[in-house]
Amino acid sequence: MPVPSLLAIYAHPDDESLWSGGVLARHAAAGARTGVVTTTWAADTPRAAELAQALRILGAGEPRMLGYADARAPQSAPGSVRLLDAPLDETVQQLVAHLREFRPQIVVTHDAYGGLSGHPDHVHTHRVTMLAVQASGLDQLYPDAGEPWQPSALYLATHPHTAAQTLAPHLARAGKAMHSVPDKHVTAAVDVSPWLEQKIAAMLAHRTEVKRGAAPGLLANLPPSDREQVLSTEWYIRHNPCPTAPPQTQLTA
Repeated sequence: MPVPSLLAIYAHPDDESLWSGGVLARHAAAGARTGVVTTTWAADTPRAAELAQALRILGAGEPRMLGYADARAPQSAPGSVRLLDAPLDETVQQLVAHLREFRPQIVVTHDAYGGLSGHPDHVHTHRVTMLAVQASGLDQLYPDAGEPWQPSALYLATHPHTAAQTLAPHLARAGKAMHSVPDKHVTAAVDVSPWLEQKIAAMLAHRTEVKRGAAPGLLANLPPSDREQVLSTEWYIRHNPCPTAPPQTQLTA
């Protein structure tokens, strides 16, 4: 069975490698079209160049950047509005245009917490992606953004409580907060160990974050046994944008 095309939508350069680097590499290795949309940072910044290198390592094409400013880094997009302050309809339309142009079967993004860190840009990217995936298939919404396209599935990158407990000693030393979900909420646990070296190389390509001691360097430079334990599985919660069940005659729980 062919591996489905996949478009990841994340807030910052490095999120794609940290949380879906293995899945992106896996789909690309199987010949599937893969791509990444990044909602913050401008295309002419050093972090954009690092993102381009990471995507080459993962086989995920060229960067697709919306160019909004990071909530906590004004230098991310000088002269541009913060993602959090941008008109919601404008941001959703931009994502709809990318969805209709790329036409992915699967979309991946942050979970409702915004992942382990709960960064406000992560949370907002989750929200606008949820809206865009629904709107993309409706022909009367954003007619100027391309022909309608409905992805088959939306996966939210997440961490179950048990995995977060494994990560806790490493992130606690760096003063990192953690947001995880009950294990029963996870619907896909993907073994990405065959692509672990690619994933780690993509993480390390984000040199700015590595130098400042952020997650890419923190996790990539763990002892090999710990690194394999915390990075060789990626967890997701699945949403089905297109219901396949027969029409109901009443609402049920």
